[in-house]
Amino acid sequence: MTKRIIAIVGRPNVGKSTLFNRLVGERRAITEDIPGTTRDRAYATITWLDQHFTIVDTGGLELSPNSPISQKVKEQVEIAIEEADAIIMLVDVKDGVTIPDKEIAETLRRSNKPVVLAVNKCDNDERTRQAFEFHEMPLDQPITISAYHGTGIETLMERVTASIVKSQGEGDSRLQTPDSRLLDQSEPDIMSIAILGHPNVGKSMLLNALVGQERSIVSELPGTTRDSIDTIVERDGWRALLIDTAGIRRRGRIDRGVETYSVMRALRSIDRADICLLVLDASDMLTAQDAHIAGYIRDAYKGILLVVNKWDLADELGLTKKDRILEVERNLKFLHYAPMLFVSAKSGFGVSQILPAADEIHQARTKRLDPCELRDMVKRAIERHPPMTKRHFSLRNVIQPEVVPPTFVFAVNNPALVHFSYRRYLENSLRDAFGFTGTPLRLIFKKRLSE
Repeated sequence: MTKRIIAIVGRPNVGKSTLFNRLVGERRAITEDIPGTTRDRAYATITWLDQHFTIVDTGGLELSPNSPISQKVKEQVEIAIEEADAIIMLVDVKDGVTIPDKEIAETLRRSNKPVVLAVNKCDNDERTRQAFEFHEMPLDQPITISAYHGTGIETLMERVTASIVKSQGEGDSRLQTPDSRLLDQSEPDIMSIAILGHPNVGKSMLLNALVGQERSIVSELPGTTRDSIDTIVERDGWRALLIDTAGIRRRGRIDRGVETYSVMRALRSIDRADICLLVLDASDMLTAQDAHIAGYIRDAYKGILLVVNKWDLADELGLTKKDRILEVERNLKFLHYAPMLFVSAKSGFGVSQILPAADEIHQARTKRLDPCELRDMVKRAIERHPPMTKRHFSLRNVIQPEVVPPTFVFAVNNPALVHFSYRRYLENSLRDAFGFTGTPLRLIFKKRLSE
């Protein structure tokens, strides 16, 4: 499921970053008692009652900005509001109801998005009573919180999640993922493939080569693709959903404005995808941005295929496949299981291999092993290479409770004794025996198993 986006909105200095940090559970955003501290957007994933959300911290909103920086902040907040599935409007109880608060509330009300009004800094009974005056705001009943002390947060999140469920239940198309609008609900699930990479590696041209027609705008200008674009393709009786995305930059190199939220949309595309094509530029090859994107894909437990594009330049630049493979192995060690293809979207070289390779990865992600074969294989692996520690663990059982990604739960006498190197050995043994090309494996060690 795609993570729902919750934006925290309000005028300057009402405690938005403090609330963001409280929800995230760590000091992720900078907080200072100075209006306008937050300018670049911050976003993080949180889990609440088994539901995953992306929380977005926005800058202080001034509807009539009086400086270029304030205007930039306003533009970013407007994009955050447009992207959000629900909005928390934060106000400061110490300031009381202000005219800017009323204007922002009215703007949010007209957005037709679920909006929850939170009155912050209610740190004692007197301030909590003062919050009563916020009932005059043109929004639903306010909730009193203290982001600094953590009071009222549970009630706030209950209201936010309930507002999303209510809006979704009313058939709000904004809360449907783009692929759910494209596909008939009665047709079976199809493989979703996200095309990712840093700007100007040829993602849109690759999409066009895969589809066989001009579907995305192709330009030498980085950042042409501002939003994710979905295309359904059919090949030899099976169907796939291709998701073209905006280029992702490192956080420190993201410009203010639309590009910041292009990153958010690209990350949302990773959540939606079964398989991610990480497109690398043969002439530039691995960059810090590539490793950054690869980390997002790995952390999301998505299938991955490395696609080295612009291979038509190989002879001119003196490139060899061996050198590029060694470079990936050296810099993306955590993606040792990812297959690599060399293609040219411009000439069409190697493009026909991509969708079959993605399908192979998809099959690996959904592979369920025979329980007896799994136990026998793990037993042989341990006999072949016993744990070499003074206090070693003993294996009691192993099961595969889930697929997508393939998940293996090992019953051992003491999970703390399982060294990371031995965990890696067991993972490699599973891959050697059963394949699992291009898909991450989740290995869990517990004292007891529940079938």
